[in-house]
Amino acid sequence: MNKKLIATMTAAFLLSSSTIVSAQQTEPVTGERGSDMAADLLIVRPIGIIGSVFGAAGFIISLPFTIPSGTVGEAGRAMVVNPLEYTFYRPLGDFYHCGRDRHVCGGGGN
Repeated sequence: MNKKLIATMTAAFLLSSSTIVSAQQTEPVTGERGSDMAADLLIVRPIGIIGSVFGAAGFIISLPFTIPSGTVGEAGRAMVVNPLEYTFYRPLGDFYHCGRDRHVCGGGGN
């Protein structure tokens, strides 16, 4: 039972990580602004929420490894902050700019 649970959680974490990456497109979205907003609302945001939950779980699991190496901040930004920012702090239909200052998503405001 425990092995099954661990295997399932590991698979879900790995799949959610690739989903987050695919949700952050590198090329402009073509089409009308309304269709971009609809796709963002119905597809990308729910995937971002799921990815954020798995990212937070992965971050907690990674703590025994990141605390000794001093990389807790980097892991937190990559696994928790960036997915949450991409999901909640960007205009609907804009796949590139996050935060109040509208920096490039994943850039951490730099």
